Amino acid sequence: MSSTVIASTEDNAVKVDMRQTLTTPHNDPNNPFAFRPEQLAALQDPKNIDLLHIYGGLEGVARGIHADIHKGLPAPTAETQYKNITLHDITLDAAQLTTAIDSTEPTDNTTHNHTDDNTSSSASNKRTAIFGANTLPPVKSKNIFQLMWLAFQDKTLILLAVAAVVSLAVGLYEDIAVPEYDANGNKIAGVKWVEGVAIIVAILIVVLVGSVNDYQKEKQFRKLNAKKEDRIVKAMRDSQTVQISVYDIQVGDVLFLEPGDIVAADGIFIDGHNVRCDESAATGESDAVRKQPFETCYRLTHVETKTEYLNVPSKNDSGEGSSVHSFISSDEPTTKKPNDHSKSHPDPFIISGSKMLEGVCTYLVTGVGTNSYYGRTMMALRTDNESTPLQEKLNGLASMIAKLGSAAGLLMLIVLFIRYFVNWKYDGIPTVATEIVQQVMGILIVVVTIIVVAVPEGLPLAVTLALAYATQRMLKDNNLVRVLAACETMGNATTVCSDKTGTLTQNKMTVVAGTLGSSFRFLQDAPDERADLNDIKTVSSLVPKAILTIVNEGIAVNSTAFETEHEGTMQFVGNKTETALLQFSKLYGDSKHSYEHIRQTTPVVQVFPFSSERKAMAIVVRLENGRIRAHVKGASEILVKQCRRIITVSKTTSSKVQSRAFTEEDQNRVDRIIQSYATRSLRTIALAYRDFEEGEWPGKEDGGDDEVSYEEVVKDGLTLIGIVGIEDPLRPGVKEAVKACQGAGVFIRMVTGDNVVTAKSIAKQCGIYTPGGVVMEGPVFRNLPPHEMDAILPRLQVLARSSPEDKQILVGRLRELGDIVAVTGDGTNDGPALKLADVGFSMGIAGTEVAKEASSIILMDDNFSSIVRAIMWGRCVNDSVKKFLEFQITVNITAVILTFVSSVASHEQKSVLTAVQLLWVNLIMDTFAALALATDPPTEELLERAPEPRSAPLITFKMWKMIIGQAIFQIVVTIVLLYSDVLHYESNDPILQTIVFNTFVFCQIFNEINCRRIDSKLNVFHNITANKFFIFIFLLCVALQAIIVNFGGAAFQVTRVDGVAWAISIVVGLLSLPIGAVIRLIPDEFFSWVFVFFPNARERYLGSSNGNGVAEKSSSTSPSIYVTGNERIAWNNANGSAGAKTEQAPAYYSSVTHEKSIDKQVHEEEDVAAPAYQQSFEEQNQDTILSSGSLDRHV
Repeated sequence: MSSTVIASTEDNAVKVDMRQTLTTPHNDPNNPFAFRPEQLAALQDPKNIDLLHIYGGLEGVARGIHADIHKGLPAPTAETQYKNITLHDITLDAAQLTTAIDSTEPTDNTTHNHTDDNTSSSASNKRTAIFGANTLPPVKSKNIFQLMWLAFQDKTLILLAVAAVVSLAVGLYEDIAVPEYDANGNKIAGVKWVEGVAIIVAILIVVLVGSVNDYQKEKQFRKLNAKKEDRIVKAMRDSQTVQISVYDIQVGDVLFLEPGDIVAADGIFIDGHNVRCDESAATGESDAVRKQPFETCYRLTHVETKTEYLNVPSKNDSGEGSSVHSFISSDEPTTKKPNDHSKSHPDPFIISGSKMLEGVCTYLVTGVGTNSYYGRTMMALRTDNESTPLQEKLNGLASMIAKLGSAAGLLMLIVLFIRYFVNWKYDGIPTVATEIVQQVMGILIVVVTIIVVAVPEGLPLAVTLALAYATQRMLKDNNLVRVLAACETMGNATTVCSDKTGTLTQNKMTVVAGTLGSSFRFLQDAPDERADLNDIKTVSSLVPKAILTIVNEGIAVNSTAFETEHEGTMQFVGNKTETALLQFSKLYGDSKHSYEHIRQTTPVVQVFPFSSERKAMAIVVRLENGRIRAHVKGASEILVKQCRRIITVSKTTSSKVQSRAFTEEDQNRVDRIIQSYATRSLRTIALAYRDFEEGEWPGKEDGGDDEVSYEEVVKDGLTLIGIVGIEDPLRPGVKEAVKACQGAGVFIRMVTGDNVVTAKSIAKQCGIYTPGGVVMEGPVFRNLPPHEMDAILPRLQVLARSSPEDKQILVGRLRELGDIVAVTGDGTNDGPALKLADVGFSMGIAGTEVAKEASSIILMDDNFSSIVRAIMWGRCVNDSVKKFLEFQITVNITAVILTFVSSVASHEQKSVLTAVQLLWVNLIMDTFAALALATDPPTEELLERAPEPRSAPLITFKMWKMIIGQAIFQIVVTIVLLYSDVLHYESNDPILQTIVFNTFVFCQIFNEINCRRIDSKLNVFHNITANKFFIFIFLLCVALQAIIVNFGGAAFQVTRVDGVAWAISIVVGLLSLPIGAVIRLIPDEFFSWVFVFFPNARERYLGSSNGNGVAEKSSSTSPSIYVTGNERIAWNNANGSAGAKTEQAPAYYSSVTHEKSIDKQVHEEEDVAAPAYQQSFEEQNQDTILSSGSLDRHV
């Protein structure tokens, strides 16, 4: 029986994997190592310190994989023998090991014989055979023929294929067995087989266009990812430091890591200094993760007091935690306060795909290739795509058309048989049996014609052309569509779950605000109406040079970050806070000297690395004049208390920095500034210094062994330079894009691994977090029962501290509730959710290969605002398909009814429209119409409506109105021309037949213009000049029709007609436009009686009805938010609170109240006002925040 251990970690209670198989020694005689690959893989995902302890820690794992952490693996040429070793030989906790019930241990002889074979010739191969190579198996990309076969699986195409085969067989039979003659007795050329062949050609075009497009896009994607995956890493082999390819890394290798390195394989930390990794790409955790030896981490995990989840800061909090937490993490173990967020817990696990931020280390490789964290994530994404909402609706339409066509055929068969047998009474029973068979075959042929006519041959082509055209144009809008169908799916996306780091923000910590002294305040993009706030770009011109010099000096020397070249651009590498300060210094500081020059020319006396105990770091340097200066930076709340003086920023030309006493008034002023930064969740860092006159420095000035303590440096007081606020800034255009999405009825949610306060702040800046919204932590969300989760989802706007599993749960639940979900992400951790979503967006520049592989659309410019263009194009594609559908169904209904009526009315069961004429109308012209209607460009008005849910009908009521209205008009006109004496021709006269055919075609040509709008607006010519294809195809169809009528002759069974006949055809066809306008003017509610017995259908097509029986649309005209299941709730109502649907909320939900806004007391007390848009801290946190702390208190 398997056992499971629950271990409380720094983030939450995580279920640690302790399956029986992980603690059971294997009995494979061919495996000389103590582990199977899955046992080592379980150490990393999730990070499992207890399992590592069972395995004997670092030393035990190294012994178990026959590795030497000091010398590395032996060189390939060395003589090596591996003796079999088991978990029993290395464990630190034998009681936790289990024995397989059905196992049989190999005998000593077997083992001995096996070890004798494990010599140098096979040692490397044996290691690779057991643990794998550091490569992933190549993706089995589909060839063009496989893609064509997949494209042919479409139900409509299968229906067409059946119709084509039947039509071809019947056509060949007719042409061969039943030749036809014209009025003059001349044999008519047998062309009835053409329709079947033409349908087959249409199928081939659809299959080829779709599959070739997908094939090209996949090639384009591979080309996009054709970066140099192969790179060189430093490893220890046989006590020698060597450089090897990442593909040659083996389990047991000892690798070196330096700042900026991307981790190539999973492993365990061996030794190093000040190591911090950025695991945001792999786990979504935005803060740097410290790495320390196993023994230290195991002791901390089992000795240190367990911490609670992060609670929302309150007004009475000291505020110390906010910037203390957000400043640089420590390498030193400390006992945390209960309310600290202990993300700074170190661990010994090195995760593949993460990035070294600072420090150097060596580590032991334990997982490569498909057994590594990165490899498993990549392999999990290799699944087949699901069908899209449009595909599902088209499949349903194909099924419906097949049933209706078959029903019409069956009805016609019955009617014609009755008519045929009734005629025997008057014409007598035929005496020759073959004559009866031939007449019955003639009836069957007409029935087959009806069924073939009912199938919309051009529909698949219209969809394919619309998608292909849109994807080509979307590439110009920086959207690389990898999956063709994702384009139309995005048009009806109802919610977007966006990652924060790297998607909404730039994933680049930046100084965005600051105060020098107590009065010079600067801000990124400072509002013009605030005269007291300077734009950050003016710092270098407005601040005295002496102050700039000391700021630059303090930032440059008191830092471990450095600048290096990466992919052709220079960027800073190291701790994110330090890189932000260096970037600020480079952009806005004293441009005379670079940070490198300052470091090289400034002698260092003593260094105080960052310590979590003092929450600061310092460096002591010797100045040119011989004096000693200590530069200090750290948590603002602590450093401010240690200051006795503050610099004075004045417009003076003095070469010396002026300072004054740090009064209580200054202290209060600075505290309020820090608080105002804290309300925006900025990391607040204080910069200070202290000068020592000659002889004052208590230590040796030559930097000898007589070191001075940090306390001695700061005890007599520091001089405060200023406070800076650091954050990961929003990407340009994000606010506007979020607003545009919300205006389009798309609900935006932020899903991030960051803490609640930071996530909420960023969400508020984006416009994602709104009054009435809910902010929740991932661990709470994942443990909710389904009914409580459903109650929260409509207002869930921010999911903080979420794991990849939480993101998957959210996406899966939203899809179950009927939402069409888009997910954006750039990290490896986003991969599973990107794959699960209806549409996955990845970042083309900053995105990892995992994210790109999992996504359907790649944002080439990494800009969230490109999603708005994707929505517009998606809706444009959906509209194009609907426009064509309206056009095609009108043609089909008219053709079926005309064929039915004329065949029944004709003594010879002949249709008024011949097979070749129907071929022209149904196929060739439909193809042109598909191209014309599919190439309408998107307009801004597409974003002014809500998305359509999965349950929305493909053909709306407005479309049905137009289809039925135009069909009635065309049928009435044709029957009047054919059977009345209005033109004074016999019904079988070739001229009348030609006029009827010509009129029918021009009705379709002008109805094409009518179908450019599928709403109730009257201007069908809107933006028509933007679509040159439409104008060209319209004129081409008119020209081709003129050629057919004048030169078609026997093939089309037409004859030339005079100008009057042409005028009749064109004028009658032109009437389609005013008829369409009249149909649009008729209110939908006028037809509500149609649904009197079908309330569900009325709700689906017309919306709900009020007490008077008048239908009204479900979407309100008041301001609203789109929420789950296509429901809308009002917000910002008269009472200022969020209106919401009445539901049984969870128990803890009712206990978290929306507090009333408090007076802006904090701002009134400040003599330096905060930005106009800034709210007090209580206001910012007045809405619902659900964390595990509140869960513990209220459940």
